[in-house]
Amino acid sequence: MADTTERILALLNLLQTHRHWAGRELADRLAVTERTVRRDIDRLRGLGYRVTSAPGVEGGYRLAPGNALPPLLLNDDEAVAIGIGLRLAATQRLVDGPHTTLSALAKIEQVLPPTLRTRVNALAAAIRPTGVHRGSVVSGPVLGELALACRDHERLRFSYTSAGGETSERRVEPYALAPADRHWYLLCWDRDRDDWRTFRVDRLSAVEHTHMRFEPREISAAEVDELIFIASQWVRKPLEADVVMDMPLAQMKEWFGNWAQGAVVEDESRTRWPVGGSDFRETMYGMSWVPPGVTYTTDLPEPARSELREVLERMLRALDAPPPS
Repeated sequence: MADTTERILALLNLLQTHRHWAGRELADRLAVTERTVRRDIDRLRGLGYRVTSAPGVEGGYRLAPGNALPPLLLNDDEAVAIGIGLRLAATQRLVDGPHTTLSALAKIEQVLPPTLRTRVNALAAAIRPTGVHRGSVVSGPVLGELALACRDHERLRFSYTSAGGETSERRVEPYALAPADRHWYLLCWDRDRDDWRTFRVDRLSAVEHTHMRFEPREISAAEVDELIFIASQWVRKPLEADVVMDMPLAQMKEWFGNWAQGAVVEDESRTRWPVGGSDFRETMYGMSWVPPGVTYTTDLPEPARSELREVLERMLRALDAPPPS
């Protein structure tokens, strides 16, 4: 049976690398009779490969496209080339559909022998495609490991360094990987915080597989997109300020939902919430979401404070004196 299996794999490899093979030529290559070739062709058809045949002197066999994708047989160089392509597509976001790219990358990473994986890592690190704006540097092997954990619903442990430089140990149930604003983010259920958390992949280190499976918690696609988007906005801005609103933290979180990230207790009746943006206009937009009727103060610095005041005064004058109809 081992000889038959090895022969069929060799036959499949020949069919995948050539458009048309004569029966006699295949028999010579495999050192078998043409009758054996015919039987092996039937076995491949039974496995889902659509092998067409034509009789006569010019006849032979050809591997044709089928209705479904059967398993592919790759040699070492082909596997390395595909691994490099998927690694670059994932880390550089050269193609649409990041979930599809990561799923394919996870499958390749799982079956690559150590020697071939080393080649993929070395070559992918040396290749820098032109015309692509790079974001944070993401480890290809780490991205592949995280993709596998998301696919297999496996709990992970890792070290995470925050934007402020603090390092913490996290125990998570990974749910999804997604690119946003030139970075990769991992959405997880944090088992210590008992809540959803989003981590920038380039700040992860010492990823440890626990080999413990979990049942994924319910979360909608819209909620996933929102959490990833919020995480992508949660970076240092050129202009930053705090808003202190007359609203308890629990009530504030109920109103703002996932956008309450960063909010802390000022006192029992007030909440401090950071806002920021590229200029005073974006900061003004953030403050406009404070609930109606809730008073608040802000430490918006100069000159943004004076610029915002001037714009608001002109807006009020415009509202008080509408143009004639």
